[in-house]
Amino acid sequence: MNPLTAPSGEFDLARFPDDPRDRLRAWDAADEYLLRHLAGTGGETADPPGEVVVLGDRWGALATALSGRRPVQVTDSFLTQEATRANLERNGIDAQAVRLLSALDAPPERIGVLLVRVPKSLAFLEDQLRRLAPGVHEDTLVVGTGMVTEIHTSTLKLFERVLGPTRTSLAERKARLIFCSPDPAIPRTPSPWPRSYALPEDVGVVSGRTVVNHAGIFCADRLDIGTRFFLRNLPDSRGPEHIVDLGCGNGVVGTAAALINGEAEVTFVDESHQAVASARATFEANAAPGTKARFLVGDGMADVPAGTADLVLNNPPFHTHRATGDATAWRMFTGSRAALRRGGELWVVGNRHLGYHVKLRRIFGNCEVVAGDPKFVVLRAVRR
Repeated sequence: MNPLTAPSGEFDLARFPDDPRDRLRAWDAADEYLLRHLAGTGGETADPPGEVVVLGDRWGALATALSGRRPVQVTDSFLTQEATRANLERNGIDAQAVRLLSALDAPPERIGVLLVRVPKSLAFLEDQLRRLAPGVHEDTLVVGTGMVTEIHTSTLKLFERVLGPTRTSLAERKARLIFCSPDPAIPRTPSPWPRSYALPEDVGVVSGRTVVNHAGIFCADRLDIGTRFFLRNLPDSRGPEHIVDLGCGNGVVGTAAALINGEAEVTFVDESHQAVASARATFEANAAPGTKARFLVGDGMADVPAGTADLVLNNPPFHTHRATGDATAWRMFTGSRAALRRGGELWVVGNRHLGYHVKLRRIFGNCEVVAGDPKFVVLRAVRR
């Protein structure tokens, strides 16, 4: 695959985990546009006082290309952090050249340059801008970037509301830049996240209970219909089982499993720092005292020891950033098979058209439909 050619050099970059069959690049025209702009405006002028912060870097492309400026990368994604580490090593760059922070870590106190790769979630963008705003000063250089389909009027209004006057560039190769001039007169109000809401009354054991959501998770302001269907059709487990809520999101599925079986130990796993924080808060708000739980930020089932799980519950995503495909689901299913003991079960909810039953039969050698409606199916595969 061709390297990223930036004003600071050429960089060999890959997504994480690195798959030679994956033809998707670890950067796009929006990253290139931002790097060209920074080189054109920087010249011999030093950055304004403070740290260089990169928010929302997809696969470490910006942080790696700007490693000479010792940036701070802020991301909610464990996979992005791992990609950044791998890309720095791949290009012979000291790992200490980039400081990695999660979206929940304390932000830098003074920011000289704030670079924002616009995320899909407007709520996450607001949460992060409000967390970073106290470190932004009048001289801070604030530049955002994204493909034209990612930048909307609401995006620009959010920058203006949180930081100051905002405008956009002309489009280049379907990418656009955002320029924001920080206004110190704008009050620095805290983020409105996390938020809580009561679940509906038709979702089984968690009906009417409280769920806690940070900004960066899927369907943070409501219960999605796939999870709703799953909650109505969960297995009736018993005894001291090890249950894994894989891709846990706000943790409502794993919490329901813990309420169904108070003797179980539930492991909540997600690659999103904010998702795992949400799952912990949801569990603690609802689980009975003494119920066992673990919370892991990581790459799928990689940190769950082989042969230790009795039951895995999974609502797999079918997109990563803007790319759609079944690679994530495939890795979740194969990882689940490795983690399950013999006789252990993987329960999956998904849209009918995604055809997960075909993949599960290839991996497990079996698959049955537990429940279905015109849109969703709940599937069960057993580790033989």
